[in-house]
Amino acid sequence: MIKVSVMYPHSKGARFDHAYYRDKHMPLVKRRMGDACLYYTVDKGIAGGAPGSEPVYVGRCDIFCESVDSFQTAFGPHAKEIMADIPNYTDIQPLMQVSEVVVERS
Repeated sequence: MIKVSVMYPHSKGARFDHAYYRDKHMPLVKRRMGDACLYYTVDKGIAGGAPGSEPVYVGRCDIFCESVDSFQTAFGPHAKEIMADIPNYTDIQPLMQVSEVVVERS
């Protein structure tokens, strides 16, 4: 299994609409990717590691898929539409990382 992490670095004065991201953008991603997106999570940064510090990321998501190929096959045809939605909720340039999930426990 792989995890695609999309992270929005915190910066003073940046705009990020958490409700839009949670209620509209990520459901759009899931609809377009279909079953290739096994599930996803959405995080809202509230603090950094030190008391009173700002979060490293104001928002982020993790998209879980069986493989890099399944992600690319499902996301690729819709990438333009999904990326075009970003200005609707933020002016932050997202960072992206693909990871292999080596442990998953509940």
